Amino acid sequence: MAREVAGKAGRSADDAERMPLMEHIRELRARLIKAALAMLVAAIVGFIYYRNVVHVLEAPICNIKGISGVGRPSADCANGVLVLQGPSAGITLAFKIAMFSGVVLAAPVWMYQLWAFLAPGLYKKEKKYSLTFVGTAIPLFVAGAALCYYFFPTILRVLMGFVPRGVAAQLPLDQTLVFFLQMMIVFGTSFVLPLILVLFNFIGILSGARMRQYWRIVVLLIFVFAAIAVPTGDPVGMSVLAIPICVLYFGAIGVALLNDKRRAARRAADPIHQLSPDEASQLDLSPAPVERASSLEDIS
Repeated sequence: MAREVAGKAGRSADDAERMPLMEHIRELRARLIKAALAMLVAAIVGFIYYRNVVHVLEAPICNIKGISGVGRPSADCANGVLVLQGPSAGITLAFKIAMFSGVVLAAPVWMYQLWAFLAPGLYKKEKKYSLTFVGTAIPLFVAGAALCYYFFPTILRVLMGFVPRGVAAQLPLDQTLVFFLQMMIVFGTSFVLPLILVLFNFIGILSGARMRQYWRIVVLLIFVFAAIAVPTGDPVGMSVLAIPICVLYFGAIGVALLNDKRRAARRAADPIHQLSPDEASQLDLSPAPVERASSLEDIS
C-alpha cells in the first residue's frame, strides 16, 4: 500500500515537472501567434497605405537643397533625386514598406506579449517594474525614430556632398527608403537600451555605483556600437546616435543611484524591507539576559 502511494506520488511529481514545461511551450506558441497576427494586420494596413508612408518618408529626402537628380522636379520631390528602376520595383517597395510597418506598428502588441510570457516567472514587484518598462519603452522608441527622421536629411546631405560637381545624383527609392527605415529602427531600439539597465537596477541585478564605475568603458562601447549600427558609418550619423544614448545612460545612472539611496534608507529603517523570497533576513544573534530562575520555595 505504501509502495503504491509512493508510486502515485512519484508519477505526480513527474507530471508536475512535465506539465509546466508543456504549458510554457503552449503559452509561447499562443503568444507568438498573437504577435504574428498583430504584425500581419499591421502589415496589411501598411500595404494599403504604403503610398502615404512613402510620401512621409521621401519628404525629408526630396527637400534637401543643393543636390539635383535625373528625375524631373515636381511638387512631391523638388530635387528629383529619387527614382525607381524596373517594372517590379513598385510592388517590391510596397511589400518592404508593409513588412517594416508590421514590425513598427505592432510593437506595443508584441512587446506586451513578451512581457506577459515572462511575467509569471517574476516576483510581484518585478512585474510592476516590467509593466512600467513596457510603457516607457514605446515613447523612447518613438523618440529615437523621430530623431532619426529629423537628422536623416543632414546625414544624407553629408553623403551626397561627395558627389562631384556637375554630376546628377540618383537614389533608388526602394533602397533609400529601406535604408531610412532600418536607421529609424536602429535609433529607436538604441534609445531603449539604457532603460533596460534601469530595469536591472530596480529588480536588484545591477547597482548604480557599478554603472557609474564603468561609464568610460560604456561610452566607448556606445560609440563603437553607433559606428557599427549606422549603415553609413560616417561620423555625423555615429554622433547623432551615440550622443543621445550617452545622455540617456547618464540619466539611467542618476535614476539608479537615487533608487539605491532610497533602497538603502528603507533597509536601514527596516532590514527585512523588500527582501525577495530567495534572500534570508538578518538574524539577531546578540545574547539576551537570562532571568533568575525561581525556586519552589519562592513559588510556594
